[in-house]
Formats: sequence, structure tokens, C-alpha cells
Amino acid sequence: MQIISTKQELLSVVETCKQRHQSIGLVPTMGALHKGHASLVRRCVRANDISFVSVFVNPTQFNNKEDLVKYPRNPQADAQLLASLGVDYMFAPTPEEMYSAQEMASTFAFDFAGLDRVMEGKMRPGHFNGVVQVVSRLFYLVRPDRAYFGEKDFQQLCIIRHMVERSSLKDTFGNLQIIGCPIYRGKDGLALSSRNARLSKEEKETAVNISRVLFMSKAWAKAHSVKEVEKMVTKAINSVPGLEVEYYQIVDATTLRPAKTFRHAVGCVTVYCGPVRLIDNIKY
Repeated sequence: MQIISTKQELLSVVETCKQRHQSIGLVPTMGALHKGHASLVRRCVRANDISFVSVFVNPTQFNNKEDLVKYPRNPQADAQLLASLGVDYMFAPTPEEMYSAQEMASTFAFDFAGLDRVMEGKMRPGHFNGVVQVVSRLFYLVRPDRAYFGEKDFQQLCIIRHMVERSSLKDTFGNLQIIGCPIYRGKDGLALSSRNARLSKEEKETAVNISRVLFMSKAWAKAHSVKEVEKMVTKAINSVPGLEVEYYQIVDATTLRPAKTFRHAVGCVTVYCGPVRLIDNIKY
């Protein structure tokens, strides 16, 4: 595996791949890779001639600078894992390589068609502007045929699909396919996340209750309304010492508008486990 750190080198490698008519797959990550990332990478490696994985903690999507500082980083372990999975290229730039000083200091403007006004967008103003900024740049640099994202970040996945399929940037990305990959969970049900590295052993045991309640909610949904299930999930998680729900909303899986029925609906939750902010979701 080759590690690339500059945009110029990346553009040169991609151009060679295109001239050879090789299909390109991309997995954008912020590093601190785990088995969930590995599941995305394996799909990418299997389905494409050439695989790229970006490892970049994107500063423009952190509205909380303390969260940016605390975000786990382990580039050496990331490189070892990606090499073992058969990845061809790891792109690991610095913020200064990715952005100019002006770009770092200003907000990236984008029409989200309302997808950014709920849930994560409401709680983290500017977060998705940064997400779209970095992902659109990666798409421009790598020119992938397929890009892989985990469904754990469900709202992010919806926004990336909007950017590629329905926004003014559609023509920029050609026939790029966005591949959503199922949530990867531990044997205990906890959704794998880089942020889990910040949890103590006791906190991890506590956090398992998030997915436990979400799984239970599918049975509740058979006999209760959307609003009733929202209230039950919130109450059940909050009843666990050490957990505090920031929001739990059942939304349409495409528009992210509040769902009236459980058809084509997904329940999205953000929970604080101690100081660590965790997200999860369940499809109904």
C-alpha cells in the first residue's frame, strides 16, 4: 500500500488509473479505524480495481473545537490495518494541504434542501457544511466510481446522496455510486464508533443499552404510534444511569422529515454516555 499526503501526488495517481480504465473505489474516513471501517473497506477492495481510503480528521466539520482536539488519532495503526485489507492507496493529508487559510476560516455554503435543519444539523450548526466541503473535495480529487459510507451516520449518508444525486453538484461527479453499508455492531449490539475509544469499560457496558432499547422499539412499533415510540425510547434510555438522550426522532428515510407512520422510517438517536456523544439508528 502506498501512502499519499499531497493533493498533487493524489491527482497524478488517479489520472494514471483513469488512463488504464481502472475502476476506483473510495472510503472516506477520519481515522481511528475499527471493524466497522474494515467492513466498508473490504467491500471497496472487492468491487473495484483500485481502492483509496482517506484518513483525515476534518476540522471544518467540528463546531466544538474541544471535540476536535479529543478525537482519537492513530495513523500508524490505521495504515497497518488498511495494508492488511489490501488497500492500494491511503490518502492522509494535513489540514493545510486540504484547505487554504481562507477556506479554514469561512463556512462552506451548500443548499441542503432542508436536510441539515434537523437532528445533527440542528444540534451541530455548520457540521454538515464541513462534511460536504471535505467529501466533495475528496470526490473531485479521487474521481471514484463508487464511494462507501456507513449507515450509522444516517443523516450524513442522506446528505451525501443528495449532494451527488439531486444537488447543483450532480454533474460534477458523473455516475458516482454512493454505497450505504449496514451498521457494524459488536456482539453486545453496540454500534462501533471511533468515539467508543473514549469510553471506559463501565461506560461501554452502559452504552449497550442504547441499541438494546432501539431493538425493543421495533416490537413497540407494532402496537404504538410514532410519537408514543419516540417517548418510550427516550424515557427508556434516560432511565439508565449514565445515559442522557439529546434527541430521538423517527423520520422518513429519504427526506428526514418527521415520520407519521413506520413505513420507510428510521429512528435516529444521539445519546451522551458520560462526556462522550454517541449516535445510532434503527430501521422500522
